Amino acid sequence: MSVPVLRATGEHPSREVARLLSVDGEPLAEVSQAPALLVRRALDEMRRAPAQPTAERLAALRKAGELFGTATLAGESPQAYARSHALATGTPIGVAERALGRYAAFTAGLEALVAAERPAGAGGRGARWVPRGTVLGVIAPSNHPGVHISWLQALALGYRVAVRPGARDPFTPARLIRALRAAGLEPGWATLLPGSHAAADALVAASDLAIVYGGPDAEERYGGSRRVLVRGPGRTKAVVLGGDPGPAALDHLVREIAGDGGVRCTNTTSVFTDRDHRRLAEALAARLAALPALPVTDPRAALPARAADEAAALRRALDGRLAGAVDVSAAHYTGEDRHPRAYGHGHCLLRPAVLLCDRPDHPGLGVELPFPCVWVAPWTPGHGVAPLRDSLALTVLAEPGHPYAAELVRQALAEPSVRTVLEGAVEEWWLDPGIPHDGQLGQFLMEARGHMTGDDSHDA
Repeated sequence: MSVPVLRATGEHPSREVARLLSVDGEPLAEVSQAPALLVRRALDEMRRAPAQPTAERLAALRKAGELFGTATLAGESPQAYARSHALATGTPIGVAERALGRYAAFTAGLEALVAAERPAGAGGRGARWVPRGTVLGVIAPSNHPGVHISWLQALALGYRVAVRPGARDPFTPARLIRALRAAGLEPGWATLLPGSHAAADALVAASDLAIVYGGPDAEERYGGSRRVLVRGPGRTKAVVLGGDPGPAALDHLVREIAGDGGVRCTNTTSVFTDRDHRRLAEALAARLAALPALPVTDPRAALPARAADEAAALRRALDGRLAGAVDVSAAHYTGEDRHPRAYGHGHCLLRPAVLLCDRPDHPGLGVELPFPCVWVAPWTPGHGVAPLRDSLALTVLAEPGHPYAAELVRQALAEPSVRTVLEGAVEEWWLDPGIPHDGQLGQFLMEARGHMTGDDSHDA
């Protein structure tokens, strides 16, 4: 299997390739590499690409969402895509299978979404809502196929988009771009440029705007630039207030912690409670330990996998952050069920971990790892919102009539670093395109500019 560079001029294999191995260590694909010079040339080609009317682009986006989920593209069936994605990224195959349908639903609603994000005063007399640039560069991750929704929205807003895929997942953006071209999008409006870190730097530098997915290093490098939107770890949190949570609330927390294998930035990684935090941690550990340990290509798979050496490194990284926290999930893994669990030819399933902390400012509460890993800590109203800062989302689960729940929600909504507040058990909130994901993307990509005509001035 090979993944070429997808330029405005067509699909081009490269002499320089990166060999992508499956989580079993077996050869899976050869991914053509675009060096920095080629990246700059590809963006020049995109700027010269023919214009395409908005209505045509939106129609192509709608059709591409359908093709992504149903068509055989460049010889790749939807089922083959899902299997390749699972073997390359180590995420359960159901993650990619669900993405096959979700892209159709998302692209069908794109026109309404971009209209809803436009400020009310930016579409009338004297103001226009326009792109801040022409070409958007995207440094994509490999953790989840859903991240590519962002640049599809950019296409709808009038951007040409160049994607440097994550090293483990060139398959999702390649399939999307092929679907877009088959649906009628001008080839120069969406390109795939796999490459090294130097190529990624060249893409950011040559683009008008860029979205960079990454960790603290990316934030340090690009966080001060008005041209670059950095999307990093979610550090999503939950607070449980009142009596011990019942089975429904516990099941909701487990879904938020471990959904899609725990690889999303929207997965909950910290839980605070004003009651018995040990009891809550042990209840979560028991439920999470019951998730099936199956190979990632099994339709029932629920846990991610890594090559054995990577899994061991992740466990060492976790152990190095304990700082007195207790792994209460360890008691559930004995013998062959140890964490991480070896399976198949050289890969390990990453079993869930529940870490019991003794204070709400424990340093582990900011740790996010690519599997179901949650830190449980005590919290009181006296601590306020401080331990809950820097959260992509905060869920507040409170018993009816809890005296502090409304005040905590008010404080969280007033805290700039808490980007979404969820009252109660809101299922799959992250699938709702109307809920801002770390702000609305249109706020970064677009701006209001003044526009008047002579006729307007006479009416003033």
